[in-house]
Amino acid sequence: MSIAILASCNLPTESGDFVLHVFGDPDDGTEEVVALVHGAAGDSAPLVRLHSACFTGDLLGSLRCDCGPQLTEALRLIGNEPYGILLYLMRHEGRGIGLVNKIKAYALQEAGLNTVDANTHLGLPVDSRDYTAAAAALQLLGVDGVRLATNNPLKIEAVRAAGIAVTRVFHGGFVGAHNEEYLRVKDLMMGHLNARGVPAEQIPATER
Repeated sequence: MSIAILASCNLPTESGDFVLHVFGDPDDGTEEVVALVHGAAGDSAPLVRLHSACFTGDLLGSLRCDCGPQLTEALRLIGNEPYGILLYLMRHEGRGIGLVNKIKAYALQEAGLNTVDANTHLGLPVDSRDYTAAAAALQLLGVDGVRLATNNPLKIEAVRAAGIAVTRVFHGGFVGAHNEEYLRVKDLMMGHLNARGVPAEQIPATER
């Protein structure tokens, strides 16, 4: 994938002062990734979060997922680091199926399906996100090692596949009455990692 920095600016926020870069296709200007960079490179690897766009959670404060709290906490943590980067992945809405299909899947969930079965019922992939652009953005920023705040093993694999060393940092615990089942499905059906760094399915139910 060919991407470049299309635009940059300084961005003061409640979480600290950042430099914002928009990465995308230099030929057609298609936007792929927004990077919020706090601080400057030093001796230690930056704290990095790859955050998939979520209109309902990030902008509207939906309680059906943990995306909003994940984004808020990631920005807070990165803003307290000497060097940290948040990559906001523009094309990842609904794990890559887009907003319209995501809302259709929500309706099916209200009828009793879980998040995985709702997608397959619509004839859609469970997760079609691609992290190539995110890894390329990190490389363009000169990053060769990260402390990656994630519970998703696919993100870890994608960053490592780009030749970037990864130390995983647990990023979770944002559980509420409305998203408990959603998080259970991510853990048990999608292989997400817990604080112990292993898929939840490998841990006895009494210890989860």
